[in-house]
Amino acid sequence: MISDRKLEHLLICKNYDVNYKDKTTGFEDIELIHKALPEVHKEEIDISTEVFGKKLESPLFITAITGGHAAAKEINKELAIVAEDKKIGLGLGSQRAAIVNPDLIDTYDVVREYAPSTLVLGNIGAPQSDLAEKAVEILDSDILAIHLNPLQEAIQPEGDVDARGYIDSIAEICKSVDVPVMAKETGTGISGEDAIALQKAGVSFIDVEGAGGTSWAAVETYRADDRYMGELFWDWGIPTAVSTVEVVNSVDIPVISSGGIRSGLDAAKAIALGADAVGMALPALKGAYEGQKSLVDMVERFNESLRIAMFLVGAYNIEELKNSNLIIKGETKNWLEARGFDTKAYAKR
Repeated sequence: MISDRKLEHLLICKNYDVNYKDKTTGFEDIELIHKALPEVHKEEIDISTEVFGKKLESPLFITAITGGHAAAKEINKELAIVAEDKKIGLGLGSQRAAIVNPDLIDTYDVVREYAPSTLVLGNIGAPQSDLAEKAVEILDSDILAIHLNPLQEAIQPEGDVDARGYIDSIAEICKSVDVPVMAKETGTGISGEDAIALQKAGVSFIDVEGAGGTSWAAVETYRADDRYMGELFWDWGIPTAVSTVEVVNSVDIPVISSGGIRSGLDAAKAIALGADAVGMALPALKGAYEGQKSLVDMVERFNESLRIAMFLVGAYNIEELKNSNLIIKGETKNWLEARGFDTKAYAKR
């Protein structure tokens, strides 16, 4: 059953090491240029942003995590309370389970009960165009996310490996719902070429969700009887920093950088690379299990470390941070230059 699988995913993410082994996000190769004369007052730094008319107090999104099992209701409630209080975006896991089994709807719509005004993102799979309108209705979502997870499907014992017609289905979803649509990967990144195709299909946002954080090949490895394929593809994907640069330089729609983001410093680097916002999933899930204080502490640490990074580069707001100078080095530089991107353009802007 779908709900059983969702519970397995939650418990595995909570209890096992599901991080990439040898591949990193690439943010260790991004160096922001320190300003000894920042000429800003740290307490006046504005980290707020606006997404489709909704003012968010931070560029942090809690990206798609959970739903579809009774155990997820309390987690989503905890996440919603904090998202509403801190005015940050909140994404949920795939809603297919609730559409197939209406008894599970309350594991999702509990979010709107406790987060009536902040930005909420619904979620369906790319081939599920027939579920799009119902998904938006269940959550009263502001944005509908379409998740792309070919690696997970390939490793998953019950995975759907027929990926034909994804672009046509995404285009149909964009036309059928009355909210903006976001395309998001689930931990293996999006290339510049795929980003262009997604924008042409009509999506309004792209969440790169790159490699270096949670590996869904790892999650599915723990579920499989034969672990060979999961172990083999554990580190597959485009590092988050690389994917962020590729997508930002290929499309002209807002980009969320996620996948292994663990601090406001990571976020500052992602935004300086051109992202409009950042997402975190696993730290929020673990925080939800630990309770409200842990979640609040996580968000506050994120916001404060972002402010410090902005102070040190002399940026008063997110737009100024996006124009900060930085150096791209190491494997990230090698990857990007091999793909034809000019890494020196970021050094003096």
